[in-house]
Amino acid sequence: MPYILLDESGDLGFSFDNGSSKFFVVTVIFTESKRQLEKIAKKIHKTLTGKHKKVGVLHAYVEMPVTRQRLLSHLNNSDCSILAIILNKKKVFTKFKDEKPVLYNYVANILLERLFNKKPIPLDKNITLIASQRETNKFLNENFKDYLLKQATNKHKVSIKIEIATPSEEKSLQVADFASWAIFRKYEIGDDSYYNLIKNKIAEEAPLFP
Repeated sequence: MPYILLDESGDLGFSFDNGSSKFFVVTVIFTESKRQLEKIAKKIHKTLTGKHKKVGVLHAYVEMPVTRQRLLSHLNNSDCSILAIILNKKKVFTKFKDEKPVLYNYVANILLERLFNKKPIPLDKNITLIASQRETNKFLNENFKDYLLKQATNKHKVSIKIEIATPSEEKSLQVADFASWAIFRKYEIGDDSYYNLIKNKIAEEAPLFP
């Protein structure tokens, strides 16, 4: 069964003088074998020591450079495609700035549209999309799932199931976190050293509101 793993990096704040990120990146990994991504996360976790191992969940932002490099190298050798939307927040329309859940849903849907149009994914199969949980509000989570489901089924006629999980619940999301972080780092601070480790797997990275 095809899987889409969705995660994001950066924040949706607009207080740039108070630490808000300049960019917000939403990333998906498409794979026919979610199991291979889970194995990558487990393999990397076994190499950790001390406090990093005790946490139990890999997160690119806090891991050592060698851990990031190992995981991304494994991802580069896996069977998957990566797509990302790059949001330059300084170009976001004013109406979206006070409606962050609406903006997030909009960006995620644009990314899925490009995924379906790019067609690295067989649209005639049942698809499961697993998004990393970013909201604790049940209503917002249900709204996110309903919105993407309606857009995907009405416009592309795909059979898709949408789930929301934490990285601890769904280990493949930990791998998606590293991919998204590597792309985000390229745009936010101009460091493409991690990005280059998975460059061959990136089918598309496109700006929104260029």
